[in-house]
Amino acid sequence: MRNIFILYMPPGNSEVMVHYEDTIKNKVPQERIFKYLDFNLQNRLKNVFSNRSIAVWGSRDSSANRSRFEKMQIGDDILIVEGEIIKLMGKVAAKVISPNLSCELWKNLRGESTEGWNLIYFIANPLEINLPFNEFKKIFGYKPSWNLRGFTNISDDRLEEFYDKYDDLYSILQKIKGGEKIEQKLEPEFIREKEIEKTRLETEDIDDILNNKELSEHIKMQWKLIRLGLKADSKVWIPRNDQSRIEKQFGFRDFEKQFASGIDVPVQYVENIDVVWKEEFRIHAAFEIENTTAIYSGLLRFSDLKIIAPNSPYPLFIVAPLSKKNRVFQQVKRPTFRELGFDKEVRYLAYEVVNEIDKFFDKSKKGLNVELLVGKSEKAS
Repeated sequence: MRNIFILYMPPGNSEVMVHYEDTIKNKVPQERIFKYLDFNLQNRLKNVFSNRSIAVWGSRDSSANRSRFEKMQIGDDILIVEGEIIKLMGKVAAKVISPNLSCELWKNLRGESTEGWNLIYFIANPLEINLPFNEFKKIFGYKPSWNLRGFTNISDDRLEEFYDKYDDLYSILQKIKGGEKIEQKLEPEFIREKEIEKTRLETEDIDDILNNKELSEHIKMQWKLIRLGLKADSKVWIPRNDQSRIEKQFGFRDFEKQFASGIDVPVQYVENIDVVWKEEFRIHAAFEIENTTAIYSGLLRFSDLKIIAPNSPYPLFIVAPLSKKNRVFQQVKRPTFRELGFDKEVRYLAYEVVNEIDKFFDKSKKGLNVELLVGKSEKAS
């Protein structure tokens, strides 16, 4: 269960807002930070941020703040609230207690400060929210009169109630901002019914699966999606069992050592998807590559994902040859998958389209984005 921390910034506090602009919005180059950190923490931040600048914030080292700081874990959510507006949300990438780094980053605008913001946390995926804080209060059952002060966290009982119903907080806030309906997790009864359907589905087309001769095509398509993901400035993950095949055939080995903790869904539901584009603790897109007539193995993995994370905003792509397009749409429209809204959410991306995009970006190292793939793909509905 991820913790949720809230940092309150009083409106009109010019010093806090200047520091917010300097170290969160504009971020901090790594060379300014690393000279105050030990080797292990430097490596941790390199693994998360690569060579990018880092958003940093801190709190006064009071006894109350120290207690919350010690509770903070990698992957926990952080909201920054100015007055009555949620300005930004991110993930805890790491933390450190460092008076020297505090002096480097947050000098008092009116002269030298005797009290620093020594409890320092590095924020991954800082994303602008700009949503009334009252919306957050409604989700967690706080009274409208509840007022924030300084650095606080949501109690365990409220967190348990939230995670019993919902998945990822950022996805939910984005849906509220867009005027969309929030979906609750499905009941266990539906999951059991889906498992029965899953067993029935997996007995179909068994000869086709056993006699499949297209596994090499699967690996080739994985490699193309890996290359395109890197050009979209994403980190790329494929299942561990496939990584050695990619390394053997294409010499690529720059995968993360483990799928990052704190990702917005439980790792076991994502790490076996054929290709995942991600950044730090958030997913950009997920791809299942289908060669067989059966098609549905990827849809089943996506269905597990949507059951435990129904509000996930990133696109889900089934990648298959044009000759299998009708079969993909037939499977997406099965009652089990239609119940999950797959006919509206899962997108079909043809091999031929991926090949075309790969060829177009062959000489480029960047410039691609997920929106291009969404525009080139099709919905089943």
